[in-house]
Amino acid sequence: MTGKSSYSVVFMDVLAPAVQRAIASVFEPPFVVRFAMNYDPAHQLDLCRSADFLVPGWAQLTAEMLEAATRVKAVHKWGIGVDRIDVAAAKRLGIPVVITAGSNAGPVSELAIALMLAVYRRIYYVNREMRAGKWPKSEMRESCFQIHGKTVGLVGFGNIGRKVARRLSGFEPQRILYCDQSPAPPEIEQSLGARRVEFHELLASSDIVSLHAPYTNETRHLIGRASIGRMKKGSVLINTARGELVDEAALADALARGHLLGAGLDAFDPEPPDLDSPLLKLDQVIVTPHAGGGVFDNVVPVAAHVLRNLKCFMAGQPIAQQDVINAGTRRPI
Repeated sequence: MTGKSSYSVVFMDVLAPAVQRAIASVFEPPFVVRFAMNYDPAHQLDLCRSADFLVPGWAQLTAEMLEAATRVKAVHKWGIGVDRIDVAAAKRLGIPVVITAGSNAGPVSELAIALMLAVYRRIYYVNREMRAGKWPKSEMRESCFQIHGKTVGLVGFGNIGRKVARRLSGFEPQRILYCDQSPAPPEIEQSLGARRVEFHELLASSDIVSLHAPYTNETRHLIGRASIGRMKKGSVLINTARGELVDEAALADALARGHLLGAGLDAFDPEPPDLDSPLLKLDQVIVTPHAGGGVFDNVVPVAAHVLRNLKCFMAGQPIAQQDVINAGTRRPI
């Protein structure tokens, strides 16, 4: 590897000290890691100006920030979603954009199933009632359900959707349906027990609808009043993808009317959600802070994935195609 004696790799998210230490333990010279102290725009802009590589997760990366990042050789997303990165600006500036494809699929898929169980078994409600000195055992039997025997519909069947299907098999659902622009190979469908259907059929047939699609202009409010109206009465919505996929007002209305049994939400629009959001006032809604991939024992593997790609970039070697969003034109210096 030739060029400068060191390269600054800037992690743009505010991370706990233990997470910073775990990431730093992976990196080695000539890469030197730095971490954001806050999300203040001026601070984030300064980080961009001084970085050789930018690693945003939840942090936003705008055209203005990319234009100021004259030293930056590549942007490497921590995770997979690039909707908070101005990819068009990066492409215009010749800056490569790379992701860690599949790196968070395991933790996110586990949370999706945890949310299904939490909604079906009313975990939030019963935990609160018991802490208040109540014993709601009798009422739980008439209002709780199991995944066994249910139809689960997966909207999006990439790395995360497939891992959800694999993990669901132990719960013995009746069927696993999925919709995706690209059909999975027949051997994958067979091994996971999943069948591809059209979106409208998935909505009408599923007891649980779980979202695993990216946010694009086309998928904004994919789950809106019309699509919710097509869902089975008493069904459940799970969203561990992006908040923008769901019309939250329409969802809250459907829950309040009893058309939907409940929802498990790890993503919101905006984030964090407004405190007066009606979704936060409903017992049948389980919420988590967009932390599907946020498990400590996955930090080192994701950091190693990032480092591996940066080494390939600096050595002029190809990066796995599934990780490349924009190849860019900038080269190592």
